Amino acid sequence: MTKRNTQQRRHSIIKLVNEQGEVSVDELANLFATSEVTIRKDLAMLETHGLLLRRYGGAVPVPQEMTQITNEKLSLNKQAIAAKAAELIRDHNRIIIDSGSTTSGLVQQLNDKRGLVVMTNSLQLANAIHELENEPTLLMTGGTWDPHSESFQGQVAEQVLRSYNFDQLFIGADGIDLDRGTTTFNELTGLSKVMAEMSREVVVLLESTKIGRRIPNLELPWDVVNVLVTDDNITQESVNTISAHGVRVILAPYAK
Repeated sequence: MTKRNTQQRRHSIIKLVNEQGEVSVDELANLFATSEVTIRKDLAMLETHGLLLRRYGGAVPVPQEMTQITNEKLSLNKQAIAAKAAELIRDHNRIIIDSGSTTSGLVQQLNDKRGLVVMTNSLQLANAIHELENEPTLLMTGGTWDPHSESFQGQVAEQVLRSYNFDQLFIGADGIDLDRGTTTFNELTGLSKVMAEMSREVVVLLESTKIGRRIPNLELPWDVVNVLVTDDNITQESVNTISAHGVRVILAPYAK
């Protein structure tokens, strides 16, 4: 099947999920005359991009409250959060920047820093870092390319990371479980854990709209997170709960 047909099928899946409220893997496989393995790959990709939520044997729509915010506002919030997080970086720091849209905003905040060593698992971020005028030392994890997260993952990447020590890790999240920690749509969480293990300080960047999202995959438990940078639209109750886990909460101005 061509890439175009794959995209058309995935668009049709999103439409069906939103219209019916729930779809099953076998129903979709029959409808599109393809294998259940292919449909599961479709659902995994669509979940990674926040377009639906997988459930056992199928998928359901993303709750409406998660989709009401506009892309423009998200972009402004991410920029503000990234700028606030960059204030934590000192000259000559050795940092990791994980793949992700919010963390990508951090790169442009690095031009006034000197002597940085920056490791990433993202080709997009690596290219952006390479273009910086202050020319930080750039390290890549290598490893196995994961098309869902658009980043390198796996044992090779983990082994490379274990060869270094870092001052800080900057990492995003798909959601926050107030009781457990950061959560993700991606089932590959091994590299994130190693990144945190090899860093003296772990800084999580995400919008307040993602706090409380019920996503099954725990990425980083609270006991390894040092700082959460989010926008000031967060509730005081959430701030108190997260702070009680020993996490410092830093607020950026919410883009209204």
